[in-house]
Amino acid sequence: MSPGPAVHVIGASGRSGTALCRALLARGIPVVPILRDPSRLAADIAAAARPARLADLTGPESALARALADARHIVTTAHARHLPAILSAADPAATLIGLGSTRKFTRWPDDHGNGVLAGERALLESGRAGMILHPTMIYGAQGEDNVQRLAALLKRLPVIPLPGGGRTLVQPIHQADVTDALLAALDLARRGALATPRALVIAGPEAIRYRDFAAAVTRAARLRPRPVLPLPAALLMAVAPLAARLPGLPRVGREEIRRLMEDKAFDITPMRTLLGVTPRSLEDGLATLFA
Repeated sequence: MSPGPAVHVIGASGRSGTALCRALLARGIPVVPILRDPSRLAADIAAAARPARLADLTGPESALARALADARHIVTTAHARHLPAILSAADPAATLIGLGSTRKFTRWPDDHGNGVLAGERALLESGRAGMILHPTMIYGAQGEDNVQRLAALLKRLPVIPLPGGGRTLVQPIHQADVTDALLAALDLARRGALATPRALVIAGPEAIRYRDFAAAVTRAARLRPRPVLPLPAALLMAVAPLAARLPGLPRVGREEIRRLMEDKAFDITPMRTLLGVTPRSLEDGLATLFA
């Protein structure tokens, strides 16, 4: 990717935004961070990037329009529900890459998933050059609470209580692969290779049972093996609020338990062919995380 014009990164202080800013700067690409609170921007990014611009995506559109006035290439790692406002504020000629979520496929619609669907619809109907990437569960980012929270839970429990024995499928993706996918999509847009907007799922190399995912985290965290205890999802959801009160146990919401009852398995051939990104194995990703 050649340096070219600056890339405006919305959500530059978030986990994916921070990782993307660092990757762009490492490639010599100018970055304009756009965020609500400048104190949350990582010090190394603040030092190397252009001056941060303030914009609250839930506030007046005029502030966002000023922050994007000269933007030609925009990447937003904020929630996809904000894509309509970003599209409205940005120059119609600007390319836009957004980050969604595979939550849009859930059998139990919620505000998160519905917001992703609304953002995707706005981008696709806009006809602008751009892409929205829908990652599965992201792990490996600095401060992420998916794998780390599971490891913290496993340290406290002698067994792994899972609805249905943890036989549903998951396909986690490492943060570094999410960053590579964002960079590849941005490169396509900057080269004019996206004649129309696209939506694409990005995920790990293969789907595995959740019980096997938990076992892999156990091994990577150097914990002794835990047997899986199959329990009804209704029971786990009933005791979740009580378990959250116990010291040392991370909070697990009822919605999270319910989502463990549906498969999250996806074909990543388009990710490989269109973006040229081959995701790392779960074993390699976890080894890096727990190194």
